[in-house]
Amino acid sequence: MFGFYDTYFLFFSLKVSYYGFLIALGMLLGIIVACYNARKRGLKSDDILLLACYIIPLSILGARAYYVIFFGGISSFWQFFKIWEGGMAIYGGIIGGAIAVTLFCLIHKKNFFDIADVAVPSLALGQCIGRIGCIFAGCCYGVEVINPALHFFPISIFTDGVWHYATQFYESFSCLIIFIVFMVLLNKKVTTRGVMLSLYLICYGATRLWIEGLRGDSLYLGSIKVSQLLSLIILIGGVVMLILLFVNKRKKSKENIS
Repeated sequence: MFGFYDTYFLFFSLKVSYYGFLIALGMLLGIIVACYNARKRGLKSDDILLLACYIIPLSILGARAYYVIFFGGISSFWQFFKIWEGGMAIYGGIIGGAIAVTLFCLIHKKNFFDIADVAVPSLALGQCIGRIGCIFAGCCYGVEVINPALHFFPISIFTDGVWHYATQFYESFSCLIIFIVFMVLLNKKVTTRGVMLSLYLICYGATRLWIEGLRGDSLYLGSIKVSQLLSLIILIGGVVMLILLFVNKRKKSKENIS
């Protein structure tokens, strides 16, 4: 009943893309983890399930829009929606997800940082699984590896007859580490709102900044790698946010003492 191929597997007579399957699996596990973590911020599982109804469509549209804006490659309006043909970008999905969280909080009167702090471990897990899908799809690879001594996985990966740096694996592994660390932090009851979000921006921004430098199929704006520039902005934003959070916390502590 099952047959395995390079980019898809057969479930009875239905072709299922590894990439699409792993993206969907990442979303599902992300929702389950967020429901588990919800109580740590005084939220209910119902809040997370409703939030998912906002995040899933907007993150998919964001991922597609980001790719189309900086890469192009579509010839008609309807082709924009043919996501099963490929052409999506994780950063676009993150931006779309952030918009979804903002809309959810405004409509349902929730604290943005409470929701974001719960969401970031799930986001890291989803990215970890999603990047494995990139390996099967043969995308998001690094530049060519010249040194034959490095022609082995997980350092490099054989794609289209050439060894490339396995940047898909690098990002998947780094997101797994981020996920594990953040689950520990939530269990340690890091209560300051926004700390989890700011740490995610710092950790992912820094790792993606490095990994994007090795990418061989990056999206460009002129001569600039768009995702590398965005990674730098996110990293700086996370540092500034973390500083402001602790300055504000210290200020409130002094006011309470006085």
